Amino acid sequence: MSNYTFPKDFLWGGAIAANQSEGAYLEDGKGLTNVDLLPTGDKRRDIMKGYVPSLKPLKDEFYPSHEAIDFYHRYKEDIALFAEMGFKVLRVSIAWSRIFPTGEDETPNEAGLKFYDDLFDELLKNSIQPVVTLAHFDVPVNLIEKYGSWRSRELVYLFERYAKTVFSRYKDKVKYWMTFNEINMLLHLPFLAAGLIFKEEGNKKQIQYQAAHHQLVASALAVKTCHEIIPDAKIGCMLAAGTFYPYTCNPEDVFHALEKDRESYFFIDVQSRGKYPGYAKRFFKDHHLNIEMKPEDEEILKNHTVDFIGFSYYSSRTTSTDPEVIKNMTSGNVFGSVSNPYLEKSEWGWTIDPKGFRITANQLYDRYQKPLFVVENGLGAVDEVTEDGKINDDYRIDYLKQHIAEMAEAIQDGVEIIGYTSWGPIDIVSASTGEMKKRYGYIYVDRDNKGKGTLKRIKKKSFYWYKSVIESNGENL
Repeated sequence: MSNYTFPKDFLWGGAIAANQSEGAYLEDGKGLTNVDLLPTGDKRRDIMKGYVPSLKPLKDEFYPSHEAIDFYHRYKEDIALFAEMGFKVLRVSIAWSRIFPTGEDETPNEAGLKFYDDLFDELLKNSIQPVVTLAHFDVPVNLIEKYGSWRSRELVYLFERYAKTVFSRYKDKVKYWMTFNEINMLLHLPFLAAGLIFKEEGNKKQIQYQAAHHQLVASALAVKTCHEIIPDAKIGCMLAAGTFYPYTCNPEDVFHALEKDRESYFFIDVQSRGKYPGYAKRFFKDHHLNIEMKPEDEEILKNHTVDFIGFSYYSSRTTSTDPEVIKNMTSGNVFGSVSNPYLEKSEWGWTIDPKGFRITANQLYDRYQKPLFVVENGLGAVDEVTEDGKINDDYRIDYLKQHIAEMAEAIQDGVEIIGYTSWGPIDIVSASTGEMKKRYGYIYVDRDNKGKGTLKRIKKKSFYWYKSVIESNGENL
């Protein structure tokens, strides 16, 4: 666990999202979004899947995004802590509805634009480059009500206008961009990822893949616009990654694992290679899907591919075609996975597989031959504050140590990785569960699952460990 070599300009840092950290959910003109309608508790997962009881917050529910960790008002304090760790970059997202509260306002909301001006200025003042995601699971509720969200082609043009607005505003401050966060989550948690609601009986796959096409075209147009407005910027896509292992060497299991990987790679194939792969066309045919496309879409996708591949990695997955085997599925993982007997699990049922990180990175680079950016990786765990006010999170250090070591091995394999932003460098609201109890950070935030607490920030043991990692450019794990 020592003497690993990383590129001298490697981008160490952390990653957060607007809807999981900012709070101030209607402040300074911000509009309501899909994530603002996700409560904690048992109902959350069904809503994320598209079964939405109301497009307004309900009085008897607690919505963690509404205050989150109040990053909106406390970002200077938090950025100072990130700077103390030595961050080179911080990945954040812009809340679409802070800029265009309804998604189709005639003019952008100046208060929202100013907030991100101030945020980026504070980062740059601390020698931290912003890495900005345009859409991290944020869709203005008005666009869901009026157009059915990404079902409609109209969102392509509204998103393009939003992208042009922020590229023009921040062209001198932001040089690393991404279009859609974990774009493949549209197939798994469609309301969370894309604001899709399913009320009527019908072909759910048809709706999802039509929405996917609209997002892919919007992504390509954002790439085009970014290259035009900020020629020295880099803009990438973003995948929720993690390779699928076949449970056995039965060829049926092996091919099924290939299909499960392609389910996600499909999005990046289009964004990186500029066209729909043959297996996707066959999938549409086999499932009787008729994806409506404009005549110009083929050229848009072909001519405006991404500069790098951003990806999250938390765990590998395992799959089988044996009905008896698939009864033994891991809990908590958004991507259904057979329990892998060779791997341990986190407290939330996610497999812990550092070697899978190296495998995934190699597969992505072999497939696309474009720079990779690890923009999420981390361990969600319960942290306890000791009587003397300390948090000894050695389990998190061990997890990250093993994963960073495997990332270093991937670099030695010849994989081009430009940076690493661990997920949740400060405790934030969990996207999958809405909990604060599921903590990822190097910095503890005093807040519980019911929104109670002082919001005080406390450095964990991992804070000092990650500071040492960055200081040594990864040599001292």
